[in-house]
Amino acid sequence: MKPKKLKKKIQQLEKRLREGPQKLAKLRRKLQEAESAKALKAARKSAARATALTGKKSPELTTGAKKPTSAKKAKRKLNLSPERRAQLAAAMKARWAAKRASEANAKGASGDNQHAAPPGPPPPPQNRPDGV
Repeated sequence: MKPKKLKKKIQQLEKRLREGPQKLAKLRRKLQEAESAKALKAARKSAARATALTGKKSPELTTGAKKPTSAKKAKRKLNLSPERRAQLAAAMKARWAAKRASEANAKGASGDNQHAAPPGPPPPPQNRPDGV
């Protein structure tokens, strides 16, 4: 290797070694700030929950055994406009009505004539020699 190239590589390595501890300290500070912010947010959230629960639940429910919160995931509320919410409600009601109607039709058709023969053309009249 040429001396100029070697000098350049040495300079780059020295620069990286100088900046390394600074970068590490900066990342550690960021991690500590993120963790403290997360803890602060969790404390604020639990305090808000506690104040919200005091007026809503009876005392025997709050002092009793608590259910595990991780067992049931909370549903996320959709951010819908009132028009869109009404549109979705109408669509769901129509689907449910169609489902109920199809179930009623299926039950009515199969429930009455379970063992009856399917309707077909009437049998042809028989010509008998005795005229009956």
